[in-house]
Amino acid sequence: MTAPLALARRLGTVDAVSIGLGSMIGAGVFAAFAPASAAAGAGLLVGLLIAGIVAFCNASSSAQLAAEYPTSGGTYIYGRERLGAWPGFLAGWSFVVGKTASCAAMALTFAAYASPPGWEKPVAVFAVLALASVNLFGVTRTAALTRVIVAFVLLVLAVVVISAATGGGLAVPDARPDLLEHGWYGILQSGGLLFFAFAGYARIATMGEEVKDPARTIPRAILIALAATFVVYGVLAVTVLTVLGPERLAASTAPLTDVVVAGGWSWAAPLVRVGAAAAALGALLALIAGIGRTSLAMARQGDLPGWLAAVHPRRQVPQHAEIALAVVVCVLVVSVDLRAAIGFSSFGVLLYYVVANAAAFTQEPAHRRYPRALHVLGVLGCLALVATLPLPAVFVGAGVLVVGIGYRVVRLRLRVPRSPRTR
Repeated sequence: MTAPLALARRLGTVDAVSIGLGSMIGAGVFAAFAPASAAAGAGLLVGLLIAGIVAFCNASSSAQLAAEYPTSGGTYIYGRERLGAWPGFLAGWSFVVGKTASCAAMALTFAAYASPPGWEKPVAVFAVLALASVNLFGVTRTAALTRVIVAFVLLVLAVVVISAATGGGLAVPDARPDLLEHGWYGILQSGGLLFFAFAGYARIATMGEEVKDPARTIPRAILIALAATFVVYGVLAVTVLTVLGPERLAASTAPLTDVVVAGGWSWAAPLVRVGAAAAALGALLALIAGIGRTSLAMARQGDLPGWLAAVHPRRQVPQHAEIALAVVVCVLVVSVDLRAAIGFSSFGVLLYYVVANAAAFTQEPAHRRYPRALHVLGVLGCLALVATLPLPAVFVGAGVLVVGIGYRVVRLRLRVPRSPRTR
């Protein structure tokens, strides 16, 4: 039997960091601040800090595991190797389902900013098909395009901050807001929503087969991307709260546009809208590639249909997995309102990192880069944030997990297992 084709190692540290930034900044800056303010008011600053701490715990676990297992699949592979087939499957299933919902949400976000009224769904479908095609033509093109998008979005965000710092007419309702006005439950809920914005560093860990010197590059790229994103989020959170105040921020559908208008830079509002569309596009681009690689790894292990494991012989990309993903996302885009999918995606991603932290906890001293207490904190932090998510997201997420478990149980009963680890 011919061995499965491996993916080409083409990406360096700059490429990996760019892809991680492209996954994180799009969701966080343009989607998470308003609902986080609705949950916690000015306490979203504390929520951001909590989300950053949990994200650092998760990033340290992912980096430590990626150094020992430099292959595609991320925590799906780590969970299988360290904890067994079932935890690995739950991690992989949570990632694929949650991030598929995120793909649809990002496509609709892009269309909301980039299309005329009434054309949102056709434009969103076009965006999915176009970016899936980019991935199919090779990951180096994905990395190059993501670098361009990240650079443009950072330029737009700089305009937002400068307009707030230099403009007039800023509305500051309360110079010393009460951070605990909505209580710790609200703060934790805002942390769960803002954590969704940090989750893009998982995209780097899924690219173990495509990164040069993965044992060094992946840990470095994850921590660099996370640190840079936290700084950007911190500056922007302070900016939007100072300019708009918690109540106006919570009610805003386009808070960064409102900031430049309040600062007297109305001419920059179209630029911010273009930046929002580009950020959503960058997140969608990275998500499609990451889900394709995890689906490839799961198909190789028999947890998804085997035809998804096909790698293009010349371009060396998981073609069937990415084509199937594009079809599913297009169906979701045209048939479902996915604004609530942010909570559903957060549910899946947080469970994914529960498995990552637990797997890192079991690593031998020779592979340990961080203290075990950090992994324990990561597990507890993820579970605490899951507990504060809206109940509909928790119920839907739990239901989808049950469906995945049922599928695997049936599959195991219908075939002879390949090895003892399959069970």
